[in-house]
Amino acid sequence: MNVLIKQAKVICPQSSFHNKTVDILIENGIISQIKKGITAAGIKTIEANGLMVSLGWLDMQVNLCDPGFEHKEDLESGLKAASAGGFTGIAIVSGTNPPLHNKGQIEYIINRANNNLVNVYPLGTLSQNQEGKDLSEMYDMKLAGAVAFSDYKNPVKDAGLILRALQYTTNIGSFIITHCDDKSISHGGQMNEGETSTMLGLKGIPALAEEIMLQRNISVLEYAGGKMHIPTISTKGSVDLIKKAKANGLQITCGVAAHNLLLDDSVLSDFDTNYKVNPPLRNKKDVEALRKALENAVIDVVVSDHRPQDVECKDLEFDLADNGVIGLQTAFTSALTGMKGEAEALVNALSVNPRKILGLEIPQIEEGQKANLTLFTTEGETILTEKDILSKSKNSPFIGKTLQGKVIGSVNNNKGYWN
Repeated sequence: MNVLIKQAKVICPQSSFHNKTVDILIENGIISQIKKGITAAGIKTIEANGLMVSLGWLDMQVNLCDPGFEHKEDLESGLKAASAGGFTGIAIVSGTNPPLHNKGQIEYIINRANNNLVNVYPLGTLSQNQEGKDLSEMYDMKLAGAVAFSDYKNPVKDAGLILRALQYTTNIGSFIITHCDDKSISHGGQMNEGETSTMLGLKGIPALAEEIMLQRNISVLEYAGGKMHIPTISTKGSVDLIKKAKANGLQITCGVAAHNLLLDDSVLSDFDTNYKVNPPLRNKKDVEALRKALENAVIDVVVSDHRPQDVECKDLEFDLADNGVIGLQTAFTSALTGMKGEAEALVNALSVNPRKILGLEIPQIEEGQKANLTLFTTEGETILTEKDILSKSKNSPFIGKTLQGKVIGSVNNNKGYWN
């Protein structure tokens, strides 16, 4: 794959070309030249107003539903959506049937996704069958290629299991990812608890449900040691807890869903189920706290939290509809809109930090290196239409909405994708 990228501003603090506007020539998937004024006849040329280039983005929370729910999404459609969204890597969670709870399931994902532009990193389950009772076959799954262990949206009620998981993953050189939601508090909740839920007559999910389990998990981490990642926080209180835990020297990191950086619970006034997510959209103060936490590196990564749902699961009364939105194609533009066009912290949270957390090699934007790049602009706008959606499911709240910036394309594994 040969391509010439013209007049692109490099956003990559690890590169000697950071904040410089250069041409980049890629030949057979390798960066052969980086300088101003490159000319190359007969090679595809990429140009755009305000063009920027960074390390390829990696999404740490993607549900591709395969195996078991391929009518919602499968690996082929999900990887196309990831490419279109600018991602060159995704961590696949166990929103599958059966769950990714043994080495055979991990090998299935890796083998099916082989030889693609997008690198795939499966997350094995933390507990057997995601039931929260017994540890899964972590060591076998790690040998098969699992990069970490998570029960996805199933919060682990048993603090003792979290303790044993931290101790065990430390011994095998891995870590756990755990969703924070005390179901005894949030049980039956449909949206954020607050003025809007009261006005709409919907049972609310208090911030306490997230924060009390986060505090418990931090306490267990402080006792047991090890490494823990919280995939999606949504409240100001959670930001404060993470900030304090980091200041105390704990190995804890966290992420935020792109839509939680842009939307607050007021958008639910017309009962649109495409805004029904977990964790829920919170109030304006929470959203502002999340934005500041990303700017200040309290939040480490931004994820799409891509969770496809078919019409039968979404086109229902609000209290009956399932949680989740598709987000691979809109993660960058929705987060950028929420961040009011401030790109550097966002790009770092999409590219470098996920790889650091997962212990992966960080690509380099230098001559002689393999090209693993995402091209984008913070100028202009993107309007998503239903025909643009490459996922099998169409449960996006952003159809017909104007978002800031645009993903131009992605390059990896000697392959390119261009929007």
